[in-house]
Amino acid sequence: MARITQLLDAGPTLSFEFSAPRDEAGAERLSQTLARLSRHQPHFMSVTYGAGGTTRGPTRDWVRTIRDEFRVEAMPHLTCVAHTQDEIAEIISDYESDGIENILALRGDLPQDAESPTQAFETAAELTQFIRERADWDIAVAAHPEGHPMAASVEADLKHQAAKLAQADFALTQFGYRAHCYEQFVNQLDARGVKTPVIPGIMPPTNVAGIERMSALNATEFPIEIRERLAQASTSAERREIGVEVAVNLGRELLELGAPGLHIYTMNFSRAASEVASALGWPAD
Repeated sequence: MARITQLLDAGPTLSFEFSAPRDEAGAERLSQTLARLSRHQPHFMSVTYGAGGTTRGPTRDWVRTIRDEFRVEAMPHLTCVAHTQDEIAEIISDYESDGIENILALRGDLPQDAESPTQAFETAAELTQFIRERADWDIAVAAHPEGHPMAASVEADLKHQAAKLAQADFALTQFGYRAHCYEQFVNQLDARGVKTPVIPGIMPPTNVAGIERMSALNATEFPIEIRERLAQASTSAERREIGVEVAVNLGRELLELGAPGLHIYTMNFSRAASEVASALGWPAD
């Protein structure tokens, strides 16, 4: 359908991220979510693969659904943890046969049901090179503006991230709530000669416990002023309203800073993501 780099060349992109469900109820909810969010005519949607060490779900099936039923460009995530080279090569071949043109290359987390951490690659950079040798795709990587949680030092982290992003066609960041962290990160990359487009990820903070858990895992700040506002809310509707407001204000700041697009983490729910997209200029048709 389209290379994401071509879409970025045309102006700021809107994209959504989903997880591949593993049961009938989850599949039904995701179908409804896709139907609602596709009405915003997003430039692309991405589907996770073993996110957070979960059992790897039917990512390929949902990528096909997004492209064939909802007519939106779909980008699968691919992790190299606990995979052999032959397995990775087979996955790449399968996606080639599906006509995929974009992929997100990740190191990933060891699946919870894996018996051994044996794997062909140690880093996303190695996986990116392996894909590049086998498929003519746009390859994205993950970026961590506030630092990777496993980094040995700030300088070592920046050196590693700059080298990884230099190999990629574009990057998606972990979600965060400080626009200045994104700005500083992009400036640091630029100072190292890395011009790879970096699309910031945003997540409406509607679930305090969930955001606290994921922020801790990703080593990103969950600002106290946002937590306090959410704690004072007495209903889920109030929390959603606050979360949408926070995400919209952040999105505007990021676009004003020159971000090439916005990537909204949905957690497979549509309402907050839809409200954010509409407020930022991508209303549903």
